[in-house]
Amino acid sequence: MNGAGMEWGDLRVFLAVAREGTLGAAARKLGQSQPTMGRRLRELEEALGQTLFQRSNDGFVLTDEGSTVLAHAERIEEEVTALGRELAGQDQKLDGLLRVSSSDWFGAYLLAPVLSDFAKLQPRVVVELLTDARLYSLTRREADIVFRIRPFDEAEVVSRRLMHVAYGVYASSDSDFAPTPGDGAGTPLITMDTAFGGMPDAVWLKEMLPNAQMVSRSNNRDVQARMCAQGVGIAVLPRPLGDALAGLRLIDLGEPPPGRDTYVGYHRDLKRLARLRALLDLVIERLAN
Repeated sequence: MNGAGMEWGDLRVFLAVAREGTLGAAARKLGQSQPTMGRRLRELEEALGQTLFQRSNDGFVLTDEGSTVLAHAERIEEEVTALGRELAGQDQKLDGLLRVSSSDWFGAYLLAPVLSDFAKLQPRVVVELLTDARLYSLTRREADIVFRIRPFDEAEVVSRRLMHVAYGVYASSDSDFAPTPGDGAGTPLITMDTAFGGMPDAVWLKEMLPNAQMVSRSNNRDVQARMCAQGVGIAVLPRPLGDALAGLRLIDLGEPPPGRDTYVGYHRDLKRLARLRALLDLVIERLAN
């Protein structure tokens, strides 16, 4: 036998004919037309290179080769049915892994509380949170859900704007830093590393305090915030981070730093994945604005 061109749909037709005995009864069972059933049965026989039924006025009778195929087809049917039950059960119980990517501070200060609640609601779903500067690819399935400050433009990605994050200028509560807008001479600055020096808040800070002294750079917002709290210098931080960290105070430079929109995206093939939808719904409920 040569089963290279065999399809499960054709085997379903074969099983229906074998069990019902006629094309008409099998067609009614599967909700297909008799001509379609007959064509698919012929295609299966051609793919296998065997005659599976003897045609008679009383209906279809299995040949010896047909009886051999019947035994295998029933085992295949059992496996397909079992797989469907297992997948349906997984969705119902919300088992499995979700890989989530975000920036360091966003994961620690905004996502962590939501993920904690989600873990209590769905203890059998394991959420793996990846927080670094790398942009994980949804199209290559490096992550299932990605949060980032750049809009998604990949055709395979379903995305939406999640929230707008306000930024503020912070200094240590124990410091007496009071920089003058448009000058800033003598004020120590903590800001983004050179690779991220073009970010709007970093550019804004340099324009507002052109004569300030750079004392520290980091691509990690939490590091910037903690150095700021230690009195090393002033820093522009996301408000959810700066307001949550003890030992920091807001500085008014006459206008707030530019905020950033945050977007969330996932691959379109995962649109019906129940555990992804459950997590995304909770994130939107808690964070969207």
